[in-house]
Amino acid sequence: MISNKHQLEFKKKIRIMRRILIAGAILTIFKFLAWYLTHSNAILTDALESIINIIAAAFGLFTLIYAARPKDENHPYGHGKMEFFAVGFEGALIFFAGIGMIYKAIISFANPVELHQLDIGLVITAIAALINYFMGKYMIQEGKKLHSSTLIADGQHLISDTVSSVVLLVGLGVILFTGLKIIDSILTIALGFYILFVGYRLLRNSMAGLMDETDFDKVLEIVDVLNTERTKGWIDIHNLRVVKYGSSLHIDLHLTLPWYDNLQKSHEEVKALEIVVNKHFEGRVEFFIHTDPCLPTACEICLLNQCEFRKQKFQKKLEWDLPLLMKNKPHHI
Repeated sequence: MISNKHQLEFKKKIRIMRRILIAGAILTIFKFLAWYLTHSNAILTDALESIINIIAAAFGLFTLIYAARPKDENHPYGHGKMEFFAVGFEGALIFFAGIGMIYKAIISFANPVELHQLDIGLVITAIAALINYFMGKYMIQEGKKLHSSTLIADGQHLISDTVSSVVLLVGLGVILFTGLKIIDSILTIALGFYILFVGYRLLRNSMAGLMDETDFDKVLEIVDVLNTERTKGWIDIHNLRVVKYGSSLHIDLHLTLPWYDNLQKSHEEVKALEIVVNKHFEGRVEFFIHTDPCLPTACEICLLNQCEFRKQKFQKKLEWDLPLLMKNKPHHI
């Protein structure tokens, strides 16, 4: 079941995405108004990207609603991975839009379009860029707080939209003062390639999440918690793996405990490890912990001073780091 806290987080994500969807629709209308007034392909490029923002936000809203559903028999780990589909969908839309923009710009070299009222177009584009920037920063900030890849991806898209709008403003300003209309097509091609890069990056992030690629920053955070909260009874940890399901984490690891501990004692050690990690990650972690009995070779690294079953002298305390904990074998000197 999803905790009340996590239900509130999902509701907040959905509220944010709804607001962005409405704001994006209003901004798109203004951008198309700027294109209608100026006939600029570069402004049309910016307006078409805003349509992608709306479609992506709508799909993102759907995925957040779907991801909020509790675990069931068909989805024992929950529905959180749906957020990665939203990131990939947005990336694909952006990527193909970039190709279309470049194609249109190349065509316009042979058939240049007469530009009009660039001063009004500049003002409208500048206002839209400013609003996009603040919306993007807000979404990234809230996405990090709520651990939402969908909100972060949409925020990054809005920031990239702001960057392209700033480049657009500079280019249109040059056209306004020099009359060189070819700059409009050159600018459109440059923006098209930039948008291709943004789309690729989002697609790459989506595939990483769907393919359970290791998030090394997250794993290092977990390693730091384990080192900080380490007890003498946790003789060794290995085969550490972390899988992301939206805002939730699933952690697998092998924990080596004294072989003579009874089942109750081993359960308490496992529970203690789960508690300290979940405290750091605000209860978003689900564990699968396999316990191993210690072997005589582990005596060299065991921190239990008074162990009547010790077979070898203590040699060295192993410092837990990323390569060490991710290895799929017990450690010894």
